[in-house]
Amino acid sequence: MNIISAKYVISSATYKQCPAADRPEYAFIGRSNVGKSSLINMLTNKAALAKTSASPGKTQLINHFEIISSDKRKWYIVDLPGYGYASVSQKARRNWENMIESYIRKRENLANLFILIDSRHEPQAIDLEFINKLGEWAVPFAIIFTKTDKNKPGATIRNVDAFLEKLKETWELPPLFFLSSAVKRDGRDEILSYINKLNNDFQKK
Repeated sequence: MNIISAKYVISSATYKQCPAADRPEYAFIGRSNVGKSSLINMLTNKAALAKTSASPGKTQLINHFEIISSDKRKWYIVDLPGYGYASVSQKARRNWENMIESYIRKRENLANLFILIDSRHEPQAIDLEFINKLGEWAVPFAIIFTKTDKNKPGATIRNVDAFLEKLKETWELPPLFFLSSAVKRDGRDEILSYINKLNNDFQKK
């Protein structure tokens, strides 16, 4: 599967303002500055589709992009606000958290949530806590370890293995994960292949 068209549709302040839930959608989330926008742009082959910024917390709404793939199917990619550090008020941060949780738990056509983890770092508590919440909420997800081009291969493997080892403390089975680089385009085929599989499953429902 490949993507032949990708366009911005709408930015929503609540899940109730999102487009009709008439097709599968795949949301991307992670700590601020994890490379989320760059990854979305790499997957869609559109360099300026999702806005990138050096300033954490740039994405503040639920951003929908309509995708048409090579099999003529239509689906959505959703760019969610990052969690963790952002130079905003406590009130704004709480509003983000409520918006994100409501979307994740109530958006009925959410086929998968991709959690982005920076492969350059050792396991971070905020990422582990967020993933554990998804377990409590029974939300389907997969992990994408980003920025692998910034590491030596051995460092990426060590950090990924350490993260998965920490997850074993609360998870019986490790989640599905991908290694990616927006610069080298690593992981693109594997992620799109997984989305294609989920699109097929969604159609059978």
